[in-house]
Amino acid sequence: MSKMSCSQDWMSSLPEELWDTPLTELAIPGSHDAMSYCLDINSPLVPSESDCFRILDGLFYCFTRPTIFKWATTQDKSIEEQLSMGIRYFDLRVAHKLKDPSSDLYFTHVIYTHLTVLETLSSVALWLKSHPKEVVILACSHFEGISDELHQSFIFSLKKMFGSKLCPHKVSAPTLRSLWAAGQQVILSYDSQHPLRHPELWPDIPYWWANQRTAKEVISYLDWNKEQGRPEGFFVCGLNLTADRCFITENLRQSLRTITFSNWECLRGWVEEQTPGSGPQSLNIIAGDFVGPLPLCSLIIALNQKLLRKKSSR
Repeated sequence: MSKMSCSQDWMSSLPEELWDTPLTELAIPGSHDAMSYCLDINSPLVPSESDCFRILDGLFYCFTRPTIFKWATTQDKSIEEQLSMGIRYFDLRVAHKLKDPSSDLYFTHVIYTHLTVLETLSSVALWLKSHPKEVVILACSHFEGISDELHQSFIFSLKKMFGSKLCPHKVSAPTLRSLWAAGQQVILSYDSQHPLRHPELWPDIPYWWANQRTAKEVISYLDWNKEQGRPEGFFVCGLNLTADRCFITENLRQSLRTITFSNWECLRGWVEEQTPGSGPQSLNIIAGDFVGPLPLCSLIIALNQKLLRKKSSR
């Protein structure tokens, strides 16, 4: 049995004993706010930000923008680099800019990205062409400022871009073997009512978000969720930390990066204790921030060894 390692082709490198395991039971590395590495510091705030914050941003732009940038940036590697490091779940927050006459869509996290959605996903499609046995889960959500007409246009573009690589939702428990046989590589989750009309789209994938600033608080929240039992199908366990605006204002030298790195060892220890599979406390997708400099991928992929030990002990 070859050792599982973090690589651009880790799925195709899994032992054959795991090829028939549903993807919902594998340990899969994920990227929280995957596109925040290319935020445009000069772009408008997204519409969901409060009027009060919008006024502050207008009055103290030179202070608010660098602060927004260092707390909204959750990744520092491009999507192609994240793919090559082993990330297979991507949290993608899609929006249309207010008063933008074009139909271009962007990613968001407080502000908008430089890159458009379609040019980014074209890069994903090209990467998949070079890695025909790797499977990605693209979770599109938020959809700020997107009309029904833009939704339909976007969905049409996605179906055209990925074509036969899209795994339809009717395949309730896809495995690597079944996806390879069908030539399918993309699970496309779409957080709206549109999946009801498009069989190629999957509904929203549950994401356990602690909304807490320290690793201990995040772990406490995740353990509480585990006690309730895992959801059916795909679900995401979020390791990402969240600081409120009071903490940000009082800790001007800090950033999301600094608190993530200072909490990493505690998060690492928790991840190493987790087990994938079908059990009520098993985990599936584990997503985090700064997936490049932190060894999240290798930790999560290695958890699949525990599935092999279970199979061999039967």
